[in-house]
Amino acid sequence: MSFADLGLSDEVLHAVADAGYTEPTPIQKQAIPLVLMGRDILGCAQTGTGKTAGFTLPMIDILASGQAKARMPRSLILEPTRELAAQVAQSFETYGKYHKLTKALLIGGHTMGEQVKVIERGVDVLIATPGRLLDLFGRGHLLMHDVKILVIDESDRMLDMGFIPDVEKIVGLLPKMRTTLFFSATMPPEIRRLADKFLINPKEIHVSPPATAAETVVQGMVMVTHKDGRKPGGGQKEKRAALRDLIRRENVKNALIFCNRKRDVDVVFRSLLRHGFDAARLHGDMPQPVRTETLDKFRSGAIRLLVCSD
Repeated sequence: MSFADLGLSDEVLHAVADAGYTEPTPIQKQAIPLVLMGRDILGCAQTGTGKTAGFTLPMIDILASGQAKARMPRSLILEPTRELAAQVAQSFETYGKYHKLTKALLIGGHTMGEQVKVIERGVDVLIATPGRLLDLFGRGHLLMHDVKILVIDESDRMLDMGFIPDVEKIVGLLPKMRTTLFFSATMPPEIRRLADKFLINPKEIHVSPPATAAETVVQGMVMVTHKDGRKPGGGQKEKRAALRDLIRRENVKNALIFCNRKRDVDVVFRSLLRHGFDAARLHGDMPQPVRTETLDKFRSGAIRLLVCSD
């Protein structure tokens, strides 16, 4: 099956070809025709399965007809983090190049004034993190009753980050008659409850078993012991030493190093710098322009090791 078999317009197909894609992924094969039909979708798919294009491609065609009004977005995409929201915005840039759709990216770390100006001109696609959207709505800059398509992406991460009350509040502002696309990598009971609440007779799509690692990832574990050998396990100092040894021994060219606390990110980052490693850090307390610049440097290879919070 090719993209041409999914019912997409010639303009979208041209943009897809320009991006170098020829064959849709399993989730794209299932989701795109359903979105074009206006069906609600409950999609269980891991990151990296192509689900972003699975909803952006048909949305571009659906929104090609019609015109946005001031402060009244025609579609809404909710993302848990700024980086994911920016990634979705880039997807619309890539695949919507032969359309004249307008979009706004509402995330923290950017001046609110510029975002308000874009919204007041009217946007076809609004991509936002929950907090910033509610902030602008509370200030009277947004009217939500013209939203025809709602996408809730990475729902389980929304749950982990404590955004579900905000998401429920946002959905309560939207019209009942809409298409809702709900995606999650896993389906814990709370996510299933939300899906039942938000969706009407949805078509379920399961691309891979929940909570499985990507097949391209080789997993391993390093056992660390204290220097004196008497205490079980290893302390933080020993773990940092083991990390440095692993990087040297495996001749690691590029690596993402995750910590579960922001302060641990700072400690590991400084430790790597002290020992002569080319490293940078990334966590939520950093200004957005610095986060964006750091990610760009890592992508380009200017930074070898990137220490990140979960």
